[in-house]
Amino acid sequence: MKDDEFRPKLGKIGSRGSKAGKRYAGQVRAAINRAGGRPQRGGRFTGSRTGRGGAAAALLKSRDRYAAFRQRRVIVKARVVKLAGKGADGARAHLRYLQRDGVTREGEPGELYGADSGRVDGKAFIDRADGDRHQFRFIVAAEDGIEYDDLKALTRRLMAQMQEDLGTKLDWVAVDHFNTGHPHSHIIVRGRDDRGENLVIAREYISSGIRERAAELVSLDLGPRTDREIEL
Repeated sequence: MKDDEFRPKLGKIGSRGSKAGKRYAGQVRAAINRAGGRPQRGGRFTGSRTGRGGAAAALLKSRDRYAAFRQRRVIVKARVVKLAGKGADGARAHLRYLQRDGVTREGEPGELYGADSGRVDGKAFIDRADGDRHQFRFIVAAEDGIEYDDLKALTRRLMAQMQEDLGTKLDWVAVDHFNTGHPHSHIIVRGRDDRGENLVIAREYISSGIRERAAELVSLDLGPRTDREIEL
């Protein structure tokens, strides 16, 4: 499996069994880990103990556990990739790979989109990132993603919420993939804030805050999980 491929094997969401939730989380995490590849020693970093989003992550962690228990489930894979050396070439290759043939519902090439446009120029995005120290790569996969006809609106709302949590405008592009039977979004964020400084995101926000924000949005769209859905 290629480094950026995401191919979860979830089985049927409605399948019975008390281990359904654990099976879902375990299988998706395993698939995402395979998609991200094994990190090489010294080859990447995963965020800072201090940085933007720490307060939001702490707030999310302290919220009502009952409400959190009923939220829709979302898995987020996050990587912070250095762009020095051959990193820039890798970023270009990564972007091309995400736009390969066969990833849409219709089997067409993936299309890059952004906050305000349904189609963006990947080359222009890479050119803007010239000189950036790093970039963030996220894969966002909602358990109930199949319920969405289009993931763009969800992704844009998530990115808008992240901007609020981080206190800066973000320069990002995304591609939605439907080729695995489990829809998911690939999001690339430049490692610069709106002042041109290195964007440093708190480790806690990367590891859990983004996932919680995405779960909130999916729960707003589809409603909280029912007792039956939790038991299945």
